Amino acid sequence: MKDPALYLVHIAESIAKIERYTSNDPTTIGDGLVYDAVLRNLQTLSEAAQKLPEAIKLRHPEIPWQNIAGFRNVLVHDYLNGIDIVIIQRVIAREWPALKKQRCWPSCPRMCAEISKHKPISCMK
Repeated sequence: MKDPALYLVHIAESIAKIERYTSNDPTTIGDGLVYDAVLRNLQTLSEAAQKLPEAIKLRHPEIPWQNIAGFRNVLVHDYLNGIDIVIIQRVIAREWPALKKQRCWPSCPRMCAEISKHKPISCMK
């Protein structure tokens, strides 16, 4: 099993990349390259969140872990049926701001501090 802090790094990096790719404008996802990049980073973020130890998730109920895991399953298993671009735009427009600002992003440094008590690690850039 990877060091849990690495999963937090993946989460933080994915959030930063999605921010950079969309510039907080979900309509930019209409571009094929942006769509692919956002989709890949949503998958990375949700996969990393799913692999975090349960103990960490239980200490951070402010993050909708089950929703993130469920979304990961859609991304990974429904890709052959085609993932509707409108759904991804809706996620970025409606769910993303709260997840980023109120839940996931502010919690990453706290979670890093919790799991890094016995060893130095910088989980946030």
